[in-house]
Formats: sequence, C-alpha cells, structure tokens
Amino acid sequence: MFSRRAAIGLMATGMSSLLVSARRAAAADYPTRPIRFLVAHPPGGATDIIARLIGQRLSERLGQQFVIENKPGAGNNIGTEAAVNAEPDGYTVLLVNPANYINTSLYANLKFNFVNDIAPVASFNRVPNVMTVNKDVPAKTVAEFIDYVKKNPGKINMASSGNGTSVHLSGEMFMAMTGCQMQHVPYRGAAPAITDLLGGQVQVIFDNMPSIIQHIRSGALRALGVTTAERSPQLPDVQAIAETVPGYEASALFGMGAPAKTPREIVGRLNAEINAVLAEPEMKQRLVELGGEPLIQSPEAFGGMIKAETEKWRKVVEFAGLKVE
Repeated sequence: MFSRRAAIGLMATGMSSLLVSARRAAAADYPTRPIRFLVAHPPGGATDIIARLIGQRLSERLGQQFVIENKPGAGNNIGTEAAVNAEPDGYTVLLVNPANYINTSLYANLKFNFVNDIAPVASFNRVPNVMTVNKDVPAKTVAEFIDYVKKNPGKINMASSGNGTSVHLSGEMFMAMTGCQMQHVPYRGAAPAITDLLGGQVQVIFDNMPSIIQHIRSGALRALGVTTAERSPQLPDVQAIAETVPGYEASALFGMGAPAKTPREIVGRLNAEINAVLAEPEMKQRLVELGGEPLIQSPEAFGGMIKAETEKWRKVVEFAGLKVE
C-alpha cells in the first residue's frame, strides 16, 4: 500500500503534469483574443512608431489584434507598473525601452524591480542617438569638439529632452568619459530642444535619430557622431563616437517584455513570431530607416542585454548624481 505521503506526492506530480499540459495547450491555441500592447510613451514618437510597426505585423500573423495602449507618465513608470501588475497570461505585453533600464537606478522608490518583474520576450532593435551641434560651433569632428569644450569650460550648453532620458544620459556619459564640462539644459521633449539648438541658445544635443535626422540631412544642424559602437547606415559618413572615445556606447535598445510569470510556452511563441517579423525584408528596411538593424535573439539573450543595459546606465546615473524620489 502507498503511504499517505507517497499518495500526496503522486497527486502533486499528476497536477503538475496536468498544469504543464494545460499550458502547452494554451500556448498552442494562443492567442484566442486581442493582446494589450502597453507603450509607456505618448503616441507619435519613435518608441510608439516601433510598437505599432511590429504590433501590426504580429496582428496579421497571429490573427488577433495587438492593441497599442499608450500609458505615459512618471518618466515611463506608469505604463511599466501596469504591465508588471497585469495577469501573466500572455494577453498583456510591454514595449521595453531605455527608460526601463535607466529608471531602475534613477528612481528611489519604484514599486517594482524591472529586471525581476518583467519576463524578456524578444529584442527589436538598437537605435543610436546622434551627437549634433549648432552650425556656429566650429568643431567638425568629435575630437575637435572635445578640444573646443575644454578650451571653453562651462560655456557650452547641452540640451536634452528631459532629465534622466537617454538623450540626457548619453551626454552625461560623454562628459564622464572625456572630462568635458557642459551645462545641461533639460526641455520638455525633443521639439523645443531642437528649436533652441537651431537658434543657437544651446550648442549640442545627443538626440534620438528619428527626431533629429531631417535637420541633419537638410544641413540645418551638423552631426558629429552616433552613439552606437559602430556607424549607422543612415548616416554612414558620421563617425561613431567610440572611434574617438574608446568604449563609448549609449544606444537605445527596444524590445518586448511580459509579466514575470507569463508561461514559457507563450513567451517562446511570441519570440518566434517576432523574430520571423524582424527577418522580413520590408520590416528590416523600415527599422533601418528608424536607425537600427533588427536584433533577432532568444528571450534569454534579450534578458542578458536588459541586465547589461541596466548596469551601464546605473554607472552614468551615479556619475551624474541623479536621483528622483
């Protein structure tokens, strides 16, 4: 005869097997209803554009609508918190973006731990910021700009789209690695910052490529360097800052996450579908136009990238002495 303990063990094993089978069946049928795709930014920006591009193709491939839900506010944290607290059933996903890595160390009292509370699903792409100067700045290269700033300490104004953004911290990283001293001037968004850059009130910005590239192409502003480790196909004649400042890399990594306990089978299904979308020539071309090649990775590889990005930006936040309560 079985002991009571053995019987309980067999029951537990059976229930576990049934749960695994149910999850596999759910993944095989997934999705059976629309998926909420949270974007913690307002509509219309580069972050929103990437979500809508990939969400549309996933809707077509999976036969269920990926409904973009913009939830901006609190520096990206409102939308992220909504994703963290959602039911982990595969029907709520999050557009992962640079603010998620930065906010981990920037905000003192977050109600979640992003690295632990979000399951990595898939990477999308890595987009450079562009170190861009007003035409009156005499420097034509990154090396010349460093020399110019050091000869004019404290006189150079560096614009950003807001405190703690990747635009801001890309500049802080540059100052940390070069010894340059610049005055940070935060704006409420990229548009007013670019307006003042064009007018000469500020001298430099490390802005997202999609919002600055037309001003560069028109000749109204001058690009000195891109923040990716290598040059961008969109600006092939513009050097990577790392060519002058070895080790500099401050690009924007995008991808999809889900609540931490989302079944592995559903994460795997989404990862496979996203990677198939990223491999499509039309999607690849569109992402390149936005500034970055597709990144086809496993969920585990994307998780490693999230941890590396979080650690990279932690060092910059600490150097800049930034903290939001």
